Formats: sequence, C-alpha cells, structure tokens
Amino acid sequence: MAAKLRKGDKVVVLAGKDKGKQGEISAVMPKDGKAIVDGINIAIRHQRQTQNSQGGRIPKAMPIDLSNLALLDANGKATRVGFREEDGKKVRFAKTTGEAI
Repeated sequence: MAAKLRKGDKVVVLAGKDKGKQGEISAVMPKDGKAIVDGINIAIRHQRQTQNSQGGRIPKAMPIDLSNLALLDANGKATRVGFREEDGKKVRFAKTTGEAI
C-alpha cells in the first residue's frame, strides 16, 4: 500500500498531549505505523557521558501514531490524502483542495 504520509511532509497533530501542534516528519516507520515529527512528543532521555559526547538529560522526539497525524494543505488546514493517476503515475492529493502534493 502506498504511504499517505512521507518524510518531509508538514503535519498537524490530531490527538494527544501535543494536539494542534505542527511539525515536519523526520522519519516514518511503516511496520509500526508510527512517525517521528520534529518538536512533537518530546521525552527526556538520560544519557551517560562518554568520551565523544556530553552526558545529561537529552530531549528526544518519540514516535507518534500515524492515525494521530494529518497532512497540512496549501491553506494550512488539516486534510486527508487521496490517490489518483496523472500521466500514468500515481500521485497523492489533498482531499480539501484537490491539489497534488
């Protein structure tokens, strides 16, 4: 099945502690059905000091379920994603505006 959300997409969070926040997808894990969004779902991880890195409490973006994310369209509103064929290629489009993504 084709991916509705991909790395680099601008998304808005629909549910959870970060509801309403916007960010860009930095990684997608299709097997788990999750994605990592910059600045969203931040958790503090304790890092031991090594020769190469400073230790301490490091903020880290944790994975968020894909069902809790919606793509932002050109108007900056949440939209669903559809698929259609254009020139023999399968392309994603925003259901609100009908524009290809």
